[in-house]
Amino acid sequence: QLQVVESGGGLVQPGGSLRLACAASEFTRKYYATAWFRQAPGKEREWISCISSSGGRILYADSVEARFTASRNIANRTVYLQMNNLKVEDTAVYYCAAVDYGLGSHCLVRVSDYDYWGQGTQVTVSS
Repeated sequence: QLQVVESGGGLVQPGGSLRLACAASEFTRKYYATAWFRQAPGKEREWISCISSSGGRILYADSVEARFTASRNIANRTVYLQMNNLKVEDTAVYYCAAVDYGLGSHCLVRVSDYDYWGQGTQVTVSS
């Protein structure tokens, strides 16, 4: 069973940057689609970015477009989320998710699309 573990969260001032990492127990034997979600207190879990299993398609929510960049390194089984120009409203617990979807260009955006979740990492943007 795939396991994913997020890291890289923390406290940052508005306008600052953080890079989150999601380490997976395996990416090389199957084709996994991955995504980042976040959940602020009192709100539903929100999709913010996805990478298709082929790696050829990456999508972003409007709220983070042009500020966040998702990427992955299959060799070290890690998915990244570079977050720049952070805003107070980006404060949330950030989750990495994955699903064995076969090789393809689908970018999945629903919580229910994913089978494997990390424990989350807290990102707090505050002055």
